Amino acid sequence: MADDPARRLVPPAQVAEVLGITVDEVIELVHQGRLRGARVGAPARWRIEHHSVAEYLDAQVEEARRMALWRQSNEASFPELWGSRA
Repeated sequence: MADDPARRLVPPAQVAEVLGITVDEVIELVHQGRLRGARVGAPARWRIEHHSVAEYLDAQVEEARRMALWRQSNEASFPELWGSRA
């Protein structure tokens, strides 16, 4: 089970580099439940599930896509949507 790529654990610094954020922000994402991680070893050190980083990025892409669609729908005027009434 330890060789399962979905369960591979990576240090927060590596995740921070990939996401372009700080290590503290990575840990905050774990506390918020947006990334899966745990403190392991002695002394305990944070490790993040590699697969959860990919899931987080997928969720961010989906959120950006939905926001773009929302902005487009707000920019469209009612005549464009429903046709003009003359």
